[in-house]
Amino acid sequence: MSFPPRQFDLLIFDWDGTLMDSAGVIVDSIQRACEDIGLAAPSDRASRLIIGLGLIQALQTLLPDLPADDYPRLVERYRHHYLGRDDAIPLFDGVADGISQLHARGFQLAVATGKSRHGLERALASSGLGEWFVATRCADQTHSKPHPAMVLELIEELGADPARTLVIGDTSHDLLMASNAGVASLGVTYGAHEPDDLHPHAPLALMNSFAEVHAWLNANA
Repeated sequence: MSFPPRQFDLLIFDWDGTLMDSAGVIVDSIQRACEDIGLAAPSDRASRLIIGLGLIQALQTLLPDLPADDYPRLVERYRHHYLGRDDAIPLFDGVADGISQLHARGFQLAVATGKSRHGLERALASSGLGEWFVATRCADQTHSKPHPAMVLELIEELGADPARTLVIGDTSHDLLMASNAGVASLGVTYGAHEPDDLHPHAPLALMNSFAEVHAWLNANA
């Protein structure tokens, strides 16, 4: 297969909702955690909107009036519900083959995620994708999305050109992070956020499946 001239060298993927089909489990874990400490479960929509942020920032955004002393207990209950299932959460169809093929084409592949370092390491190991990514950034290592730090640190670490860097993600936080870093983005609609959440941040395109992501990258990246 022949490919067009390359315009991007570094592809930075979000994890949850972009590569791994985890949004539903995250929402359910948030809702159960709230119920465990006596709070009403937030709506699916409200819970999905904070996916992509670091855990503490996400819970503070979702529940801004919760007393500060209650956040550690809420975090513990969230982790209890999520970690009991994370080994069984699947990748989206086509991700395993698509990522390995992008690596074989010579792209540098990286991850920028709201997961913790420990959580991402578990996910990389259980999914088998760890060997394909040359660098990663997590919310407990640096600023959380939509701050540009994750992208800028990955660019610096890998000696990449911002003009040849592309962020791929399913949330407005991913696309705003890319915009704040001065790099291009590609949005996906099959994860946590709706197309109307993504359009305002001017992604190059919106994709409805990972197969579409892979095809777009082959044709345009």
